[in-house]
Amino acid sequence: EVFGDERAIQFVVMATPEDLRANAEYIRMGDVIIDVPGGSNNHNYANVTLIVELARLHGVHAVWAGWGHASENPTLPDTLQQSTPPIKFIGPSGPPMRALGDKIGSTIIAQSAGVPCIAWNGGHVQAQYDKATGTLPDEAYEQASIASASEASEAAAKIGFPVMIKASEGGGGKGIRRVEKLQDVPNAYRQVCGEVPGSPIFIMKLSQGARHLEVQLLADEYGNAV
Repeated sequence: EVFGDERAIQFVVMATPEDLRANAEYIRMGDVIIDVPGGSNNHNYANVTLIVELARLHGVHAVWAGWGHASENPTLPDTLQQSTPPIKFIGPSGPPMRALGDKIGSTIIAQSAGVPCIAWNGGHVQAQYDKATGTLPDEAYEQASIASASEASEAAAKIGFPVMIKASEGGGGKGIRRVEKLQDVPNAYRQVCGEVPGSPIFIMKLSQGARHLEVQLLADEYGNAV
């Protein structure tokens, strides 16, 4: 089906000075171009407050945040939903995004649903997450988190080497260490803690010789999935 009107949907796009100079294709396709500050993405495409303010100002009906930046921040869909009138976020709602965006939490949810998971220190934890808030019980996180270097050594020895010590809130190469020997665990644990301060830490068996296989799932709020 088609709308029969190529202008039925109009696109309001944010554009940094850098993207304007590059004459990015999405800017050429936009109907309304909004200049936003350049520099790091916390000034523009990752700035939830700015995105929501501009969406409200221009009376948009829906927001698509693209990839990366604010698209994986559950605060964005939550805040858009609280607007008057509500603004639709094209993507997951806040609670499931919040639940699956956490490495420890998402693994607990997966294994609780019967999905086979690689060996890790929280492999025994079973919990149901709150669908309204996207959170797991605090005790589930506590049971699945490593709180000290001695706990890390004990867990690594039980899992078997090589292992990966990981920060649940890490990313981009930060908060992750491969460890081959027991005597190297304490130092690696402290390095991970230092790179992502305050993040829960967990240990997982290293899958050697593995290939990255990804399955795409598309689902909607009405329970339909493909």
